[in-house]
Parts: sequence; C-alpha cells; structure tokens
Amino acid sequence: MTRVALLSHSANLAYFQPLLNELDPTLRITTWPDQACLEADIAVCWNSPPGIYAKMPQLRLIHSIAAGVDNVLAGQDARDLPVCRVVDPMLAQGMLQYVLWAVLHFHRKLDVAMANQRQAMWKRPPQQAAKDFRVGLMGLGELGGLIGATLPTLGYTVNGWSRSPRELPGVRMFSGADGYEAFLGQTDLLVCLLPLTDSTRGILDRRTFAALPPGAAVVNCGRGEHLVVDDLIAALQSGHLRGAVLDVFTQEPLATDHPLWRTPGVVVTPHMATMAASATVAAQIVANIHRLRDGQALVNQVDMERGY
Repeated sequence: MTRVALLSHSANLAYFQPLLNELDPTLRITTWPDQACLEADIAVCWNSPPGIYAKMPQLRLIHSIAAGVDNVLAGQDARDLPVCRVVDPMLAQGMLQYVLWAVLHFHRKLDVAMANQRQAMWKRPPQQAAKDFRVGLMGLGELGGLIGATLPTLGYTVNGWSRSPRELPGVRMFSGADGYEAFLGQTDLLVCLLPLTDSTRGILDRRTFAALPPGAAVVNCGRGEHLVVDDLIAALQSGHLRGAVLDVFTQEPLATDHPLWRTPGVVVTPHMATMAASATVAAQIVANIHRLRDGQALVNQVDMERGY
C-alpha cells in the first residue's frame, strides 16, 4: 500500500483525499499535521511545513499541486528526490484572461476612470491605439508563450525578455543581461510571469522600475518573491510608475495591515490569476504515483538545476 501525505502549513489539503482515492482506492492518505505523514512514501504539497522532508525516511516523490515548485522546495532538504509539478492546459487560458484584463485596465486607462469616479469627476481619459501601447513579457513558457502569441493579434506591440535567446512570432525578443534595460526601456506595461529562481528573486526592484519609461505600470502574476515591495511603493509615490496589478505575495493571505492594500495605483487580487482544476491535479498525481511504482519515467518532472 502506498502512503501519501498531504502537506501544507498554510492550507488544508484534505479535500484532495477523496479525489485521489476515487482514482486509486488503495492509497493510504493522511493530512498534515497528522504525524502519520512522516511515514509517507509520497508528499503532495503546497507551502510545505519547514524541514518536513528530512523527517520522512520513506519519502520517494515530492509532488506539487501547482505549476510552481518553489514553495515546496524553499528551505527543504529534497535529498535528490524526484520533484514533479502539475501542468494543466487550462492554466494558460486563465492566465491569458487575467493578463488581458490587466492590459486593458492600463491601456484603456480604466485606472484613471476609476480614480476619477472616486472624486465624482466626469473626465474622459485620452485613448491610444493598441499598437502604441507596448507590453513587455518576462517569462515566456507555456503561460507567457500563449499571451505573447495572442496580444499581437489584438493589435498590441509586444516585447519579450528571456534569459537566453529565443524567437516567438509577433514578439520582439530581448535576452540576457545585455538586453534587459533595452527591453525595459520599450515597455509601457511590464508583465512578470517568471519562475522563481535565485536569479529572478527580487527582479522587480528599483533598478528595473527606473529603467521603465515614466508612466509605465507593472503586473506581477509570477511569484511574490519577485517583487521588492518598498521599491515599488517608492516608484509609485515618486510618480515614475503609474500603477501595479499584483496577484502574488511573499506571505499569503496578504496581512490586513500591509501597505499594498492602501497604496494608490495598486490593485490587489487574491492569487486568482489562474489555477489548475482539482480533478486535473489529482489525475496527474495518481498517474505519477503509478509511474513511480512501475519504474516508468515521471511526467512533468522538474529540472532541479533550472528550478522548473
């Protein structure tokens, strides 16, 4: 019998138990903080309890319930165990919808109209053609790739930046440290969809904001750790940045006294940009459990050197 531990120190993952058992009734499933989790063969995780894997001598597989794995590996000893993530085609559709909303929010100056409404001010903001509104995408994997392919069809000028050179039809590409500031200088709306790695942590900082044109805006739906909050607030207060749409935060839920709730120009959403369907997550986890048992290659295994 395979033992599965549902591990999170910030959420109750017990709702996965019936989904997993429906697919494989033989799985013996426990939910943290039940100490029986320490005897599990499989860890199914989101925001794993600190140091938990080192206390699990029978552990054979670490499986995130999402596309990202940073929060299941941070501060952990993974002991060279295989780590898998979930890939759901609908994730990209959800992210496209969220980013398109954010693009329209700033391109059509809905942020200005909403600020005017709070003052009962009837004042039509000047409009501009989509081709004159430059969207810059950082992170061009499955999610960013779909966004980069779609926005040009709606008339937008789209630039992309990646760590190494690549091509994407309809997108003007920049790469590496040498291309970073040139990319930022031609971006009116910066969208961060990067994975969280040592090289991307804190990338949305004072240097990045200063390289954007005056009046630019920022969207972060990558990871909260990409953003240096104090630098963003300073850039907004100085007037260099126009606004920001933020969906991810270092600590979630965002504390009620956090200054981002009340910073003018900031829109806070509760990590809702996109998410995999629970049934899809459960199916991919059980499939990998069976693959591990049968000695087959795992699906969506993480390249630990790249971090995704």
